[in-house]
Amino acid sequence: MTIRATAWLAALFMLMLPSLAHGQPQDRAALMRLHRGGTLRLSSYQPSGTIDPQISYESDFWQVFFATQDGLLGFRKAEGKDGMTVVPDLAEALPEISDGGRTYLFKLRRGIRFSTGQEVGVNDVVASFQRMFKVLGPNVGSWYNILVGADDCLKTPATCTLAGGVVADAKANTITLHLTHADSEFSQKIALPFAAILPADTTPHDLGTTPPAATGPYMIQSYNPMRAMVLVRNPYFHQWSEAAQPDGFADRILYRYGLQNESEVTAIENGALDWMADPAPLDRLPEIGAHYTSQAHIHPMLAYYYVTMNTRLKPFDSVQARRAFAFAINRQVTVNLYGGPALGTALCQLLPPGIEGYEPYCPFTKHPGTAWSAADLAQARALVQASGTAGEKVTLVCSDREVERSIGIYLQSVLNDIGYQASLHSISYNIRDTYLQNSANKVQIGLTDWYQDYPAASDFLNVLLSCASIHLGSDASINMSAFCDPAIDARMQQAMTTALTDPRGAAQQWAALDRQLTDLAPLTTLFQINKLDVVSARLGHMTFNPLFHMMFADAWVQ
Repeated sequence: MTIRATAWLAALFMLMLPSLAHGQPQDRAALMRLHRGGTLRLSSYQPSGTIDPQISYESDFWQVFFATQDGLLGFRKAEGKDGMTVVPDLAEALPEISDGGRTYLFKLRRGIRFSTGQEVGVNDVVASFQRMFKVLGPNVGSWYNILVGADDCLKTPATCTLAGGVVADAKANTITLHLTHADSEFSQKIALPFAAILPADTTPHDLGTTPPAATGPYMIQSYNPMRAMVLVRNPYFHQWSEAAQPDGFADRILYRYGLQNESEVTAIENGALDWMADPAPLDRLPEIGAHYTSQAHIHPMLAYYYVTMNTRLKPFDSVQARRAFAFAINRQVTVNLYGGPALGTALCQLLPPGIEGYEPYCPFTKHPGTAWSAADLAQARALVQASGTAGEKVTLVCSDREVERSIGIYLQSVLNDIGYQASLHSISYNIRDTYLQNSANKVQIGLTDWYQDYPAASDFLNVLLSCASIHLGSDASINMSAFCDPAIDARMQQAMTTALTDPRGAAQQWAALDRQLTDLAPLTTLFQINKLDVVSARLGHMTFNPLFHMMFADAWVQ
């Protein structure tokens, strides 16, 4: 079945190549007159946890925040490389940068209101940056720790003021951000949902299921993780920048939860749903490729599935044990379980193709070199014996999504094959990453995925493996392997500094770090992902942003 599905999807991909570009841009106002209205119907088997934009690190919800929240800066609402461009959003223009890259001056737009009716002001900006630390957002220790005053905020989040780091001038309507040192990626980091501007009186705790106040064309009206999320038009929205935050076509967005992916595909084919977040099941791929080609869209992603191994728990506190597992995986099996070569490409290094610093490298294969060729079980078993960990009990954690569970079952068999007593713990998808991240759960090994936040090597290596990304006992500890090497951290910081003046030199530094971290194997990659979106026949103007994926505000249904 996998081979047949792969053949259909390969044909589908070739058919779709000409459609990846939408031709000349059309006048949005004219299109709005023709297509405004109706309800866009989305589905996911399970939600992705909290809807707090300063905490959630799930791509499914970042798609939602793309249409509801705004920061001082944002990414252009566009396809292709244009969609990775930073543009002014709540700020009138890109910042004036001075003091050797350590001072950013923004002038706030006037007349923008939250969905509560309150006008967005400079005090809201200050409070929002403080709140990032108060709620211990996932990347405050690795991205925003360069703000002046951040060290004190990391020590005592509840009393965070960022004194001297975020300065408001109400009369001039400006915000000044002061950094301890220059960062070539800082504008990109504050263009993401973590830096969304919320009202100053927003609770300094996780919003959970309480909708955040919105500034975009849509607001979350209600969120019940057991049933649905409902988005409606923000009554106070007006389009201030089509590049940063265009108006949306649908009047209402209904995001349902609970349907299995088999039922989701059927509902899309029958016109009862417009889009599904979940991967299509393997047994439906031939049908989609044969009969619904015009409703299927494949997009290459800077994303991959990987296995994280806890470097502070047995047996994976041993680098030999981690390397053994990396050698033993037949990555082509995992690709086939995901849907075949049209939807995945075997990968065994931490930087994927398309990212600065990528140089083909694969040490964990039968013939080490630049590409994965075959698993090496003999080498894996020898390393397990050498590590002294043979026979230990290992529990692998994965989500209960059909595709991920099937990959998890395979990985469990690999662990058994190389000498461990392995079991599988399948958990709800909506708590997968928070469970894996919290050290209190003592996860030895887990299956998850990673989608780029923005196109930079640091977004893979620094975010996933820096000491600053570890928050023990927290649901927001993105460094799930708890790997920490201060010397490597220093080299990553040096690469980011080098990028300010010598991008080519920085790429070489990242390539060397990629090889070193791949060899240490705190995590091991399986395959790079291509995204298959299946949509209803009535859905028009399906557009795809490389960072936030299908743009809900762009789709029309009438």
